[in-house]
Amino acid sequence: MRPLHFVYVLTLIGQSGFRGYRLVLALYALHLGASAFRVGVLLAVYSLMQAAAGWWAGRWSDRAGCYRPMLVGALAGVAGFCISYIGASEIALFAAAAVVGVAYAMVHVAQTNVVGLLSKPDERAKNLADLSLVFSLTNFAGPLLAGFSVEVSGHAAASLWFVVLSLASTLALVAGKRLLPAQCVHTHGEGDGLRELLKNRALLRVLMIGSLVFAAVDVFQFYMPVYAHGLGLPAFVVGVIMACFPAAAFTSRVCLRWLLQYMSPEGVLWRAFLLATAAFVSMPLFDGAISLGVLAFVYGFGLCVGQPITLILAYQNATGGRTGEAVGIREAVNQITRVVAPLVFGAIGSVAGMLPVFFAGGGMLACGALLLRAGRQSTPASGGR
Repeated sequence: MRPLHFVYVLTLIGQSGFRGYRLVLALYALHLGASAFRVGVLLAVYSLMQAAAGWWAGRWSDRAGCYRPMLVGALAGVAGFCISYIGASEIALFAAAAVVGVAYAMVHVAQTNVVGLLSKPDERAKNLADLSLVFSLTNFAGPLLAGFSVEVSGHAAASLWFVVLSLASTLALVAGKRLLPAQCVHTHGEGDGLRELLKNRALLRVLMIGSLVFAAVDVFQFYMPVYAHGLGLPAFVVGVIMACFPAAAFTSRVCLRWLLQYMSPEGVLWRAFLLATAAFVSMPLFDGAISLGVLAFVYGFGLCVGQPITLILAYQNATGGRTGEAVGIREAVNQITRVVAPLVFGAIGSVAGMLPVFFAGGGMLACGALLLRAGRQSTPASGGR
């Protein structure tokens, strides 16, 4: 098996577990009688622990190679899944969320970094785009497995399904160790802390744009059901409208490799931002299920190009071999945004109503497009530095 294909398989197995476990946590907490607020705090802990460990995990993968962070992360995931099975309490779920959040950061950052390291410079953007397609598959497979495992085995025993998945990933990783690059790509030296990394203005711009993408995704996932419900649409129809978004996300990532043959990553992204902006500000102008479904698809297509593109740009703009750190700090910023954005836009909606939320979100995306347009264009479809 080719090394890249091996990493893709590892990613599909391991990250399906991590992404599905988020749903298991929420369902288990509700089963134990937790309020909606406490469930929100639980999921925030999961995201914030990923944020806290992101840069550190990237720094480790740059210095020690990617094998050890992936191995330790997979084993830590096993430990976290076992906590929720053994504990059977809200306190245990919070502990499990913290452990699994850190484990996920180690695995995710190292797997992303190793794909870049295994790629030739002129193929790196395309290979990272393929990795984003694998991420889309895990976003589908993980929640599907979570719901099925809870239905078949119950809330506590569902955690054991993810233990098995993580152990399978660990065994595959150990068996295929020789396929991974062993050398460190960056050694510790003076002046290479987080502050120095953030002095890279090109990378800082990518982080800002990436946070806008994640904010826009979460705002849509929260406010579209509220808006559709307010129009009196049935729950099934609301579900179909929401399903148009991940369908578009998968479609956009299938098309991304082709788009990168004709445009630079930044060129693709700023056009995608404009497309998403137009779709989002148009949503309050329509009240039909079909029109909202079409707009949700267009919005998802434009917006979900942004996640893999910002990953590609973060990797390209990392200097001094600090690619893992760049990927890690991107993950940290994205997870913090995932917690903060719903709170900010929720406050706007509570004070001013639904319409300003759509226009504020559209304005945010338009600012991202302008920020990209004003920046220096990168080389088309190149792997970067």
